[in-house]
Amino acid sequence: MPSLSRVLSLDDFAPLSRRHLPRPVFGYVAGATERNASLHDNARAFAEWAFTPRVLADVSRRSQAVTLWGREWAAPFGIAPMGMAALVAWRGDIALAAAARAANIPYVLSGSSLIRMEEVIAANPDAWFQAYLPGDSRRVEALVDRVAAAGFGTLLLTVDTAVLPNRENNVRNGFSTPLRPSLRLAWDGAIRPRWLLGTWLRTLREHGMPHFENSFAERGAPILAKNVLRDFTARDHLNWEHLALIRRRWPGKLLVKGVMHPDDAVRAADEGADGVIVSNHGGRQLDGTASPLRVLPRVAEAVGERVVVMLDGGIRRGTDVLKAYALGARFTFVGRPMLHAAGVFGQAGVEKAIALLMAEIHTDMGLMGITSPGAMGPALLERVG
Repeated sequence: MPSLSRVLSLDDFAPLSRRHLPRPVFGYVAGATERNASLHDNARAFAEWAFTPRVLADVSRRSQAVTLWGREWAAPFGIAPMGMAALVAWRGDIALAAAARAANIPYVLSGSSLIRMEEVIAANPDAWFQAYLPGDSRRVEALVDRVAAAGFGTLLLTVDTAVLPNRENNVRNGFSTPLRPSLRLAWDGAIRPRWLLGTWLRTLREHGMPHFENSFAERGAPILAKNVLRDFTARDHLNWEHLALIRRRWPGKLLVKGVMHPDDAVRAADEGADGVIVSNHGGRQLDGTASPLRVLPRVAEAVGERVVVMLDGGIRRGTDVLKAYALGARFTFVGRPMLHAAGVFGQAGVEKAIALLMAEIHTDMGLMGITSPGAMGPALLERVG
C-alpha cells in the first residue's frame, strides 16, 4: 500500500488509483464520453484565467468558512455525487460521507449509489441527496417521499441525463451497469488483489451482492448480473412540470444540477429552486459541452441573488476554487479526486484530500490579499490565452 504522506495534491491520487483499481472500474471513474473533450476542457478553462493579487492587506484573520441558507460550512467546497462509490472503495459512500462530516463540508449522495440512503445518512446526518428521476409522477413522488423520510434536508435534481450518452471508453474497458460476468472481468479483478480482497470480496461476504439501492423508492438491479438490465425508465420524459411537482412535494432545499444555459437557470429560479449547480456532469454526458467555468458568469448574472449559484467540474486546486468564486460561484464541488482517494486509502484518504484542498485555499487567500472567498471578484482576474 502506498504511503499517504507522499500525497501532496489532489492530482496525486489518480495515478495511485490506476494501479489499485481493476481496469474497467478505473476507466469508469476517470473517463468521460466519446473524445473526452468536455472532460479536458473542464480543467483547461481554469488555466485561461490568471490572478492579479492585492498586496499589503492584513490577511491574518482570513477564513474560508461559508454560509449556505443559515448553515456554516468549514470550506467553500463539498464532495460531488458520484455513482457506484462502493464498487471503488470499501463502503465507499459511507467513507465519503464520514470524511465530509468530520471536516464539516457538504457531501452529496448519488442516486446511483450501492448503499441504502438510510445507512449513509446515519453516518452523516447533514448529507444531501442527488436524484436521477424518470418522467413518471408516481415514481417521482415515491422517491421524494423516501428521501424526506430518511431525513435528508437538501435534494439535488440532476437534469442533464435525458438519454444515455455514448461512453465508448466503458465498452473498450469492459465496464457496464450491471457488470457482465466474463473471464476478462475476472482477470481484471484478480490482478488487483488488494481491491479484490479489501473491497469486492469483503463486500460480498459482509453485505451480499451490491444493488442500485437509491435510484427509485424500491431496490434496483444488482451491480453484477448476466441478464438483468438497469432501469433508466423514461428519463427523456422529465420536464419542468416535474420540477414544479418536486417543489410542491419537497419540504427542504431544492437544487437543480446540470444547468448550463442562463435561461434554464432563470426558469429553475422561477420554479422555486433554492440553487443551481452549473455542471456538464464531469464531461460524462454530451461531449463538446462547454466547461462550467466558461458559462458561469452568464448564469450568475442572469439569476443575480435569486438562487445560490454553484459550480461542479474541473476543480483540482485551491486556486480553481477562488477562480470560480471570482466568476460568480458561491460554492463549488469536487468529484473524481475524492473517489480516487477513497479507493486507495478509504476514509483516511478522503480526509487527506479535503485537508490538502483546504490548506491550499488558506494559503491562496493569503497570497491574494483577501480574507474570505466571497471577496474574490472579476477585478482580481486577468484573461490569458
